[in-house]
Amino acid sequence: MRIRTRVLSMLGVVSLASAIGVAQTPGASDVPAFEVASVKRAAPGPGKFGLTFRPGGRFVANGVTLRQLIGAAYADGAPLADFQIIGSVGWMNNDRFDINAKAEGDPQAGPNGPPPQMFLMVRTLLGERFKLAIHKETRELPIYELVVARRDGKLGPRLHPSNVDCAAMMAAARAGGGDGLPRRLPPGERMPCSMRTLPGNVTGGSMRMAQLAAALARMPMVNRPVVDKTGLDGSFDFDLEFTPEKMLPADAPLPPGLAALPPIDPNGPSLFTALQEQWGLKLESAKGPVAVVVIDHAEPPTED
Repeated sequence: MRIRTRVLSMLGVVSLASAIGVAQTPGASDVPAFEVASVKRAAPGPGKFGLTFRPGGRFVANGVTLRQLIGAAYADGAPLADFQIIGSVGWMNNDRFDINAKAEGDPQAGPNGPPPQMFLMVRTLLGERFKLAIHKETRELPIYELVVARRDGKLGPRLHPSNVDCAAMMAAARAGGGDGLPRRLPPGERMPCSMRTLPGNVTGGSMRMAQLAAALARMPMVNRPVVDKTGLDGSFDFDLEFTPEKMLPADAPLPPGLAALPPIDPNGPSLFTALQEQWGLKLESAKGPVAVVVIDHAEPPTED
């Protein structure tokens, strides 16, 4: 699911269910809610796909599933990964919806993304319109630890320290009337203070190791938590090329804003091999505590 960097980069999201094991109460009156909201089934076939928080207190989702909405609504610095959502079945994973919602007034953005209260509004919407009830748990699950591959600590040829001050860049852009976010660039060009993940290709600039670990965790061939154990401070510029486990069909829709995907070598390295060869890092299997959201109840919404 494409969720813009401004939604996910380093957001601090206040939990609506403040204690582990306490279910969300649908329609609770003391939580933030959108002023107006429309929920409709998405038209079948290819179409718009994504989820954004926009200026003016708008929340727009196109062609997204309930599972994906939950992942965004309960984000904690980044959207929940598949392994963090327990209990979604059938229509929750397959039926797609369009949502257009508007908050009262114009809630102001947080330090690194959209207004935190708008995430709470999405949770309220899911409770009211999908009758969603969840609780949170911490489970002992398989994880990966991201570590430096070489004993001498030398990094690979496609991972380099960055000297870009992202906070200063965003502040200067906002002072000039912008939102401080990098504009969409063509494939192959590195984005400052952001990253792009495409099939067989990851590129970006000025990202910390914890952010790279979070991005790796969401890749289908990894699909488990990745904990940064590299001990590397600072931010990095990077490029990574590998052969995904499943190749996209030739007629697959392209991500918005892209005219073409970077070429993929069908005989190239796996993600795990590419990490060692190109970044000088590796993923080691382990077990550890993982925060998960458990779905207790949900219903298909009534359209309006």
